[in-house]
Amino acid sequence: MILYRTKNELLIGEGNKFYRVAETSLNALLAHNDLHSYLASIVTSEEPTDEDALSSLEAPIEHQEVWASGVTYYRSRSARIEESKDAGGGDFYDRVYSAERPELFFKAVAHKVAGPNSEVRIRSDAKWSVPEPELTLAVNPRGEIVGYTIGNDMSSRDIEGANPLYLPQAKVYDRSCALGPGILIQKEPMPSNTEIAMEILRAGSTQFSATIRLSEMKRDPRTLVEYLYRDQSFPHGCFLLTGTGIVPPDTFTLQSRDEIRISIGGIGTLINHVA
Repeated sequence: MILYRTKNELLIGEGNKFYRVAETSLNALLAHNDLHSYLASIVTSEEPTDEDALSSLEAPIEHQEVWASGVTYYRSRSARIEESKDAGGGDFYDRVYSAERPELFFKAVAHKVAGPNSEVRIRSDAKWSVPEPELTLAVNPRGEIVGYTIGNDMSSRDIEGANPLYLPQAKVYDRSCALGPGILIQKEPMPSNTEIAMEILRAGSTQFSATIRLSEMKRDPRTLVEYLYRDQSFPHGCFLLTGTGIVPPDTFTLQSRDEIRISIGGIGTLINHVA
């Protein structure tokens, strides 16, 4: 089942059918004691809607914070080392990849998050910007992973590469994060052979495309959540991006009106354009 948030309501997608959820608060749903069973009961007991259900999709977030994980794939480790070599950052990127404690950082609050088919942004003072496609965990207030969505962690590589202490500026700004199209609600972990794919189009022509499987992720998502919830409370739950293993070549940077398409098996495709 996939939980969608539209302008006016919450919907469950099951196969090619959509069902209205009486509860209109995503905050309340994510706090539910057994979200999967609750949504499954709606699918089995209610009639599907006949309307064009997904005509006004929005980011599947209400009052949740968005956090992110770094250097969880070997490819990310290599890219971070290369971009920061002149700033002396290579050593600790290598160290965090091997360390028990993961890199975790704050990414966005809801009003900074772009939804499906809306615009993401690149910083006006950046010269080298890329999207980072990431499996994103939907976590309830009790620290339990209840679902999965697609995340785009927009990043200004030249700013972070100049000095790793600039990471908040490289990562956190208006519409620097996109989530969607919906949240896959399931109790089981995502299969390790799940594929993440990204394609970047410019004027309709593919400029970059790549795929990677979750099996290449070094960190266990449950461990990432455990570290995030240490000495922190999330009354409405949170979203946690789990890092990227897809990095465009150093010669590539995003431009205005580029189209970014990120697909994850079982969830769907998140499409955004660059403002």
